[in-house]
Amino acid sequence: MLKSRQDLIDIRRIYEAAAGHERKILVCCGTGCMAGGALGIYAELKRIMEEKGVNCSVELEKDPHGDVVGLKKSGCHGFCEMGPLVRIEPHGWLYVKVKAEDCEEIVEKTIIKGEYIDRLGYTQNGVLYKEQEEIPFYKKQTRLALEHCGHIDATSINEYFAAGGYKALEKALFDMTREEIIQEIELSNLRGRGGGGFPTGRKWRQVYNQPEGTKYIVCNGDEGDPGAFMDRSIMEGDPHRMLEGMMIAGIAVGAQEGYIYVRAEYPLAIERLRNAIDQMYEVGILGKNILGTDFSFDMHINRGAGAFVCGEGSALTASIEGQRGMPRVKPPRTVEKGLFAKPTVLNNVETYANVAPIIVKGANWYKSIGPEKSPGTKAFALTGNVVNTGLIEVPMGTKLREVIYDIGGGIRNGKNFKAVQIGGPSGGCLIENNLDLALDFDSLKKVGAMIGSGGLVVMDDDTCMVEVARFFMNFTQNESCGKCVPCREGTKRMLEILERIVAGKGVPEDIDLLLELADTISSTALCGLGKTAPSPVISTIKNFREEYMEHIVDKVCKTKTCTALKKIVIDPDLCKGCSKCARNCPVNAISGEIKKPFVIDQSKCIKCGACLEGCPFKAIKEA
Repeated sequence: MLKSRQDLIDIRRIYEAAAGHERKILVCCGTGCMAGGALGIYAELKRIMEEKGVNCSVELEKDPHGDVVGLKKSGCHGFCEMGPLVRIEPHGWLYVKVKAEDCEEIVEKTIIKGEYIDRLGYTQNGVLYKEQEEIPFYKKQTRLALEHCGHIDATSINEYFAAGGYKALEKALFDMTREEIIQEIELSNLRGRGGGGFPTGRKWRQVYNQPEGTKYIVCNGDEGDPGAFMDRSIMEGDPHRMLEGMMIAGIAVGAQEGYIYVRAEYPLAIERLRNAIDQMYEVGILGKNILGTDFSFDMHINRGAGAFVCGEGSALTASIEGQRGMPRVKPPRTVEKGLFAKPTVLNNVETYANVAPIIVKGANWYKSIGPEKSPGTKAFALTGNVVNTGLIEVPMGTKLREVIYDIGGGIRNGKNFKAVQIGGPSGGCLIENNLDLALDFDSLKKVGAMIGSGGLVVMDDDTCMVEVARFFMNFTQNESCGKCVPCREGTKRMLEILERIVAGKGVPEDIDLLLELADTISSTALCGLGKTAPSPVISTIKNFREEYMEHIVDKVCKTKTCTALKKIVIDPDLCKGCSKCARNCPVNAISGEIKKPFVIDQSKCIKCGACLEGCPFKAIKEA
């Protein structure tokens, strides 16, 4: 049990020294790699090392004896496209797409003989990259919030100590006043990473200034955007970093309780958080009179039920209280009356993960990264039609082109870039003209987009942008809490219009009606989620109006995505009149005479494709 500042310093030194003596195998045990069999790889490596007499340790030992090889379950390395991933220390080697049957060779050649296995390394354009940091996917990244993810055991507080963990908490408790902590966060210009980009220091000061004695710290780990997994990866891979940030916020504003709201679909994140919190209580970093001071703090985890609207502050706090998660009219705001009607600091996971390094290294260091008004880094979930999908973190202000082509490796299958949806259902799409746009809060706002939580869905020229708009509007409409009419009814009307258009039943007036509805919803919806709900529709109409007109006027979807606008025809020059297509058709839409070309009745055809698959002469095609 740590009872003083010196106890914390001593235990950190012990584990820092122990980590320096240890060779390590880090098996990525983030959700993605676990789905690919990472736990089986971990178990197999352990079995083989024990069998071959290798001194294997799954815990960081205070006093390691001999040549110890640590076998660790790390968090997400980020390179999801190449998982399962195994990192070898101290070389910094990264093995990709590892299978359980590779474990024997890894132990025999790499662990025992110190040799690199070329076939398990990452190759791009004929170049083999042995070291993880040299791989183009990683080389242009700057990892702050994700600094430890993939580099330490995600389940061990001792490894967090060894990586300098809780230095910021120590400094905040013993070397800084509450005012100085808030000033440092204000000077850093750290802006909320949950989407809106509100200055974190300003929010903390607003809570600090409230006369109410009871205050709360709340962490938003709901992350409901489709395709987003940045916060999940931090909670799974480095939970102590986020928890340390929450505690510093508690010291700063005078709060004694913290609540973490995590979506129930993140069972591994919840497990790792619970484990981390238990460890903190065990060593005395949580609870009463922490490290012998008068500061006491407790942590609670609340599971969300999957409602997208609970990412909104007032809906989130209502859900924690056991009420239905619905936004309320403001003011008062969360900083005045938040959780249990008390002043509340509400930030997301990534925001809290940035706090500790700012306190340790200072605001000026943080401001040296990225643009002045949006300093620091941002984590993005890079998905879609890009070669290297995964979790990345880059300095604010990085060009979109660098993210897609240098880090992401370009568009998959050599196709052309068409657009990228940024910010999920609340964001908008960026096009080729925006490739040299800086990714920061202010630059994106100027073009009608937003960073949001950080989802980046890359689309190639085979993507139908009308269907993209329909998909996001369908998501938003389903997730509307229904409290206010503009969002409840307006998004439903917009979805109905988009569904008509993709079904080939749209009329030219629909575009103006969509824009009118979008303007009304944006202006009058109760909460931020409702106000941004039309954004994907507005941006796709702005950038791809001609695609909407093709669907409406020509009744054509050039990408052949919209089933109702597909047309399947039989080429009379290739058709031999075998009648196989007619026999396979489930709706009797094909007719003709044997040994003569058959024809398809377009009014009956349901575009199921049964005739396409069954024609032995390749005479049936999509027009």
